[in-house]
Amino acid sequence: MLEFNARPASVMGPLGPLTIDDLPSSCTTYWVSRRKAEVLAAIDGGLLSLKDACERYRLSAEELATWRRSIERAGIPGLRVTKVQHYRDQLVG
Repeated sequence: MLEFNARPASVMGPLGPLTIDDLPSSCTTYWVSRRKAEVLAAIDGGLLSLKDACERYRLSAEELATWRRSIERAGIPGLRVTKVQHYRDQLVG
């Protein structure tokens, strides 16, 4: 039997509706918090699979898991690289 996995045309991103064309370029090397949040929203909404995101952006599943933990702990500001140590210290302290 043939399976058909329909992907949504758009999902809710951190700043509003997000389509595949709105996602960061596959050439992205500088990851700001908004772009990280957009990729996570695309995965959560079914716009991209975890595997597709890893291949498209040359990221590991572990890196995406780190982003997910950061956003769950501190929201989008937690995705800022400069804030990672700050939020870790808050959780440990």
